[in-house]
Amino acid sequence: MDSEIQHLAEPDQNAAAVRLSDCIQLMQADLVHANPTPENLGHPVSDVLMYDPMDEWTSIDGRIILAVGLSCGSPDFDQLLHRASNSNAAAVIVKAHGASLEQLRSAAVRHSLAVLVAPDNADWTRLVALARASVMGAAVDSVSGVRLGDLYAFANAAASITSGAASIVDPLGRVLGYSTLPGQPIDELRRVTTLSLQEIKPPAFDTDFKIVYASAGAVLIPAVDDEMARLALAVRAGGELLGSIWIIDPGEEKREAALDALDRMAPLAGLHMLHARSASDFGERRNGDLIRTLMDDTVHASFAAAQLGLDPVHGLAVAAFSIVRPETGSLESVREIHRLLHLVTTVCNIQFNTSNSALVGSVVYALLPCQGTTPRAVHRRVVQEIGAYAHTISSYPVIAAVGGIASRVEDLPGSRSEALQTLEYLLHKQTATPGTSGGRVPAAGLFEDHRIPLNLLKIGAFIDDNGLADLDDIARIQAHDAEQQTDYLDTLRAYLVSNGNISTTAARLHVHNNTVRYRVARLAKDFDLDLDDPQKRLWIWLRLTTMDLAPQARPTVPT
Repeated sequence: MDSEIQHLAEPDQNAAAVRLSDCIQLMQADLVHANPTPENLGHPVSDVLMYDPMDEWTSIDGRIILAVGLSCGSPDFDQLLHRASNSNAAAVIVKAHGASLEQLRSAAVRHSLAVLVAPDNADWTRLVALARASVMGAAVDSVSGVRLGDLYAFANAAASITSGAASIVDPLGRVLGYSTLPGQPIDELRRVTTLSLQEIKPPAFDTDFKIVYASAGAVLIPAVDDEMARLALAVRAGGELLGSIWIIDPGEEKREAALDALDRMAPLAGLHMLHARSASDFGERRNGDLIRTLMDDTVHASFAAAQLGLDPVHGLAVAAFSIVRPETGSLESVREIHRLLHLVTTVCNIQFNTSNSALVGSVVYALLPCQGTTPRAVHRRVVQEIGAYAHTISSYPVIAAVGGIASRVEDLPGSRSEALQTLEYLLHKQTATPGTSGGRVPAAGLFEDHRIPLNLLKIGAFIDDNGLADLDDIARIQAHDAEQQTDYLDTLRAYLVSNGNISTTAARLHVHNNTVRYRVARLAKDFDLDLDDPQKRLWIWLRLTTMDLAPQARPTVPT
């Protein structure tokens, strides 16, 4: 094993260039080669390019080209193959989208070019990251003795090369792998983090992690108090931060060699972490499916709870989180909602020593245990803490809401419904223009904090659904204001808010008292509006209140 590890760390300077076959093997992305030949498999690879037919054509010598949005037989795809072949490209990766392998093979042979077929459901972002990492990883010679994605084996290799105990940590502070070689010294911090598989302090708030992330290469982190010094390296692939490697400092005599070895193994570390994350992504998807079953499918809820290891004996509550963005379809918005998922997972792990969270649509859900004598106080603190950290993942506000406590697993759909109602209400209030609707309210809360306005919203929905507002007093006043450019509805709203006090109403509207008296008199005359009738006053007040709580143009939280 030692000779294999040495081979891993010290590439042969006279070795051949990176070959296409090496990259395909390292990507492990279920690619089908349409026309494998010794010539194209041995083609040297220099880089990766995501192709856009609208972009200006550039040099692609030795590049793997990802044909995003193109299909076999289209003019753009034929033009790409022609250009790629004439420019000595290494290969083109395309999705079949209904084309047969024979069609793709024929096109590849016609242009004497390697064509790799990706699954139709493959993520282009992941493919380009894997392709770039594979090119860099293959340049470090080989990964002998270490299975791709096995971060524990890779940590052992790193520890042997650098002569110091190694840990591999993701951007959220989760320990993904650590070395187990005997005889290497460790300190209490290393012992605690490997036992809990979690850094004591989240990287986003840790000075040492920030130093490592800001450095282009491996750095020395000096010893503090009883902790040992460490060598650390930020691991990236395609510019994306995947995590970091931490090595217990092997001492001054071996330090420079260890730092150099860390820098040289960076491409391999990125490749390993990408493959490990793919396996983790599968776990996240499964977790999401089980949580969705809990909230949507009462017949199979008990099975899903058992698979998640949930103990509902004290009850559970559904928490919902979303980011208030003007648009939600961009790549950055997708990244931010995944960062929110990881933030929710981390905070829940710290608070409850467990976490059951998932991204469903564009909402992050978490199942909160009901521990102790004051579970709602704990729930409030958790969502407020997540809100306080939200600025680290997005410049846009994060909304958080918790539904009521479900005493049984079968009651979780009700808790989810309450969480979504509260989330949408808070979202509307966040995006509302300050004024009669009350302006901005706290971005995190429990269902019971907003029970009254939520009940009023239900009344408003009942009014609309049953046509009770058609051609009533409010509808007639609205039509008059729109046609005559008058302000009778605002006057009526301010008058009722002020309990019929003329001076207070005038102050709210910034007009003279006589103006208010004139408008109220015209309301009574023109619309036969008897404001002394308690039932009419109640109806008008309900209509205005429910209208203000549910404005016509409003964002909606996807479920």
